[in-house]
Amino acid sequence: MSPSANRNHRAWWKECSVYQIWPASFKDSNDDGIGDIPGIISQLDYIKDIGVDIVWLCPSYKSPQVDMGYDIADYYSIADEYGTVADVEKLIQGCHQRGMKLLMDLVVNHTSDQHEWFKQSRSSRDSEYRQWYIWKPAKYDEQGNRHPPNNWVSHFQGSAWQYDELTDEYYLHLYATEQPDLNWEHPPVRKAVHDIIRFWLDKGCDGFRMDVINFISKDQRFPDAPVKDPRTPWQWGDKYYANGPRLHEYLQEIGKILKEYDAFSVGEMPFVKDETEVLRAVQFDRNEINMIFNFEHVDIDHGEFDKFEPGSWKLTDLKDFFQRWQTFMYENDGWNALYWENHDQPRSIDRYTNADEKHRVIAGKMLAVALALQSGTPFIYQGQELGMRNVPARWSIEEYKDIDCLNHWNRLIKNKHFDTNAQQIALQEYRKKSRDNARTPVQWTDAPNGGFTSPKVRPWMSVNDDYVRVNAAAAVKDPNSIYHFWASVLNLRKKHLDLFVYGDWKIVDAPSQEVFAYTRQYEDQKALILCNWTENNATWDALSNGICAVKSVLLNNYERSAEASKRFSGGKYALRPYETFVLLV
Repeated sequence: MSPSANRNHRAWWKECSVYQIWPASFKDSNDDGIGDIPGIISQLDYIKDIGVDIVWLCPSYKSPQVDMGYDIADYYSIADEYGTVADVEKLIQGCHQRGMKLLMDLVVNHTSDQHEWFKQSRSSRDSEYRQWYIWKPAKYDEQGNRHPPNNWVSHFQGSAWQYDELTDEYYLHLYATEQPDLNWEHPPVRKAVHDIIRFWLDKGCDGFRMDVINFISKDQRFPDAPVKDPRTPWQWGDKYYANGPRLHEYLQEIGKILKEYDAFSVGEMPFVKDETEVLRAVQFDRNEINMIFNFEHVDIDHGEFDKFEPGSWKLTDLKDFFQRWQTFMYENDGWNALYWENHDQPRSIDRYTNADEKHRVIAGKMLAVALALQSGTPFIYQGQELGMRNVPARWSIEEYKDIDCLNHWNRLIKNKHFDTNAQQIALQEYRKKSRDNARTPVQWTDAPNGGFTSPKVRPWMSVNDDYVRVNAAAAVKDPNSIYHFWASVLNLRKKHLDLFVYGDWKIVDAPSQEVFAYTRQYEDQKALILCNWTENNATWDALSNGICAVKSVLLNNYERSAEASKRFSGGKYALRPYETFVLLV
């Protein structure tokens, strides 16, 4: 495939940027301590002013909220705490009136165990809904002890199988026990999903983010997974359920519907490192999905066997990830989804930098440039534009809400070696990696509860202690805030559309552990992006890296471009802590 294919295959969604909303923590409009859709509607102008084009609404459907709405009990209704279907219609209308689109979450690998489909499926082996889920008989050892059908581990700890006494079989749940997996081999399941997609597209929704969409096709042998972690009987079975044999058949069925509506699609696809497999999903003429969320860069700090074990990484590890996928997608007519943060990941300033409060704003701006001017569609998660940070160090386990985190803690408690020291290590890792880091309420003002809800109300999750100085009201007033800098970055991306959207991408000075540098080029236009990834001053030699002359400074995170342009001497760039430059060269 010619490198020029991406230039020829232009699309509206390539030129967009996305703002993700976690509804429970965005804005509470009725003082019940939980964010809601009317609260989102009240802040649409705030979102529009960042310069984004699409609003992504995380699951807001009727749900018991075991996994914060990713356990759906009714795809056609909205959870009472969030509002109504009419409120969603108003949200869609409000976005469209401002020239933005609305993206909804499609969670169809699994449902809630409270969904009527599963209630019927569980009621009897003879139920017409029995085949809608994955049921298997138990295995028995020589002593007659009952065991699950295989050794697959749940993503939320323990076996991925739950025994059901009523029908004497196990059902598969790759996530919580209350999240049984749908059986996509059964045609009525696929038809039901297609009906859901059309229902929301007909309401005016402009597309979907698809939750763990590459898990929908499983190896029908359901074999045991190879032993990787000898400490536990439960092993990752992703070899048999990620990117299964019929995945692309199912994605193309969905893609046909999306194409009818010219709708947007982004797939969450964990455990995908095979470039060919990714390309089959996102290549322009495949008509499956527009792009996927890759996980390699957000798994970078995980331990060998466990997310919550200590892990370490170097800047070159991060560069290797970007170099691989930027180059591959561009050369093969695919497309990247660019993100640092989302509802499942910690805050980027704390994960990817060592910035203290003094350098928080500068580091947040540097991360914005490093990400958003690469090839792909940028995604911003609520609060990222404010430089919100991970949960406070003072948090005890009682503050956490994340089922993944709590299940991990409960499993450790059963270990006789889980002493005070081990507990401190676990809490330290939760403060780095727990999903709750991204789920604290958005900090709107310096009022009690950060303006998220009434001062008289206890929010569903504690507001971060730093809301007095880190909040939207202060950021909007401050022209030098991360909020306004994000707007500048997205405006620059649109102003130089050919260059930053359709231009090619090349790493510069790949071995450096201090500076992340890359170029974007479209015909005779060329930009150099420089990012000092450290809290120290750094000197970068442009001449030795093939950069002969600077035409102009497009953006700098310390000062105005005119002042920044005076700081080059003899091909040397003196970079201050976390400083970033966008240069025409």
